[in-house]
Amino acid sequence: MNKKRLWVTCFVALFLMLAACSSKETSKSTEDAASKDTGIEKKEVDDKPRFAYTFPLTGKGTDEALSSRTVAVMVNNVPEARPQSGLHKADIVYEVLAEGKITRLLAVFQSEEPDVIGPVRSARDYYVRLSNGFDAIYVFHGWSPSAQVMLTSGNIDSLNGLYYDGSLFKRADFRKAPHNSYITYKNIKKGSKKNNFELKQEIPAFPFLKADEVTAIEGDPASQVTVSYGDHYKVQYRYQSEKGTYFRYINNEQTVDRETNTPIELENVLVVGADHKVIDSAGRRNINLESGGNAVLFQQGKAQEINWKNKNGRIIPVKDGAEVSFVSGKTWVNLVPATSLGTDVSWE
Repeated sequence: MNKKRLWVTCFVALFLMLAACSSKETSKSTEDAASKDTGIEKKEVDDKPRFAYTFPLTGKGTDEALSSRTVAVMVNNVPEARPQSGLHKADIVYEVLAEGKITRLLAVFQSEEPDVIGPVRSARDYYVRLSNGFDAIYVFHGWSPSAQVMLTSGNIDSLNGLYYDGSLFKRADFRKAPHNSYITYKNIKKGSKKNNFELKQEIPAFPFLKADEVTAIEGDPASQVTVSYGDHYKVQYRYQSEKGTYFRYINNEQTVDRETNTPIELENVLVVGADHKVIDSAGRRNINLESGGNAVLFQQGKAQEINWKNKNGRIIPVKDGAEVSFVSGKTWVNLVPATSLGTDVSWE
């Protein structure tokens, strides 16, 4: 009789254990099915941040706590210098008139480091001021008189190709001087270490829109933007709605990287009107980067007519007194004479 009771007890325990396992499996299956039906993953997965940090000049995520110092390089933009090298990895590019109707580019790097940059060209004082807004290591090849005064003051970390031609700076055999001076990022770091420049930096970040704010951007349609500096400098930006970026063209030729053929893609295009004044017989200019003025910001295929101000040396978009945020990604800034903002800048 005791053996029979023991057998019954074991059978009941086994039955209860199997029933519990079946209940757990059913519960898990129901949970998985609900997850598939709603497309929502488990909460602990949803709540985990994708990245621990963001780059200060692009707003893009990164898992590394990077504090690399900003580098700003003067890049040649005459037809003989195109396509250039390294621009596709710049966080920000400033396009500004030099002499006549020739533009020159100041490429600002922090989140990415291209292998080679160039052709490198000479400095002007307002490019130096733009670089100083980031406390960047300023890289150039030659200078105007006013830029020379600034750069020899001892207050600006810089590398001049006049002093390092053939060492840090190399002459390319596929182009003629003065359109053939190039520098590698490795040599920028090498020259910076040699001169005891600080290579780490706390960088104030631009404000960036959140994902839901990006989709709510309002403005006039702007799938094609034109900024005309002159016959050889007619810049166009063409919007790619499926990517949310603008491709850049100059005289209908797409701007790409010389080595990799990677196109320039921009989340933000900012056109800034500033007072320009010719100051000498060589056609050099004084450009007012301090007073603020009118601007147009292009994002997500929309145009917003706004203003700009100078904040600690940086050009900042503002509207109704408040700073306007960028879309996370790369930015191109076109400075134009204030008088031509309404005539040489158009969109549709």
